[in-house]
Amino acid sequence: MVDVGALVGGGAALVVGALTWTQSRATNRRADFTTIAEQLRQDLEAERAQRKLLTGYVVELWRWAKRVGPDTPAGPAPAPPQDLDLTPWRP
Repeated sequence: MVDVGALVGGGAALVVGALTWTQSRATNRRADFTTIAEQLRQDLEAERAQRKLLTGYVVELWRWAKRVGPDTPAGPAPAPPQDLDLTPWRP
């Protein structure tokens, strides 16, 4: 016949194993969320810095355009800042 004690012990081991597995998965999900949130935070900071530089460059072009009238020789437009990433707009 089947030993009841062995069945109870095996069932308890299965329950403990399942609980440990779900807790481990929850911990991994929290760690993944923290990693993703940190990466998004870094991307947002980089995006804000680029937007600030781009806005400054557009304002500088606007000031240059106001100084130069339609009948005046224009001269060269102001160069963009060195750390402004314009790769999406360059061919």
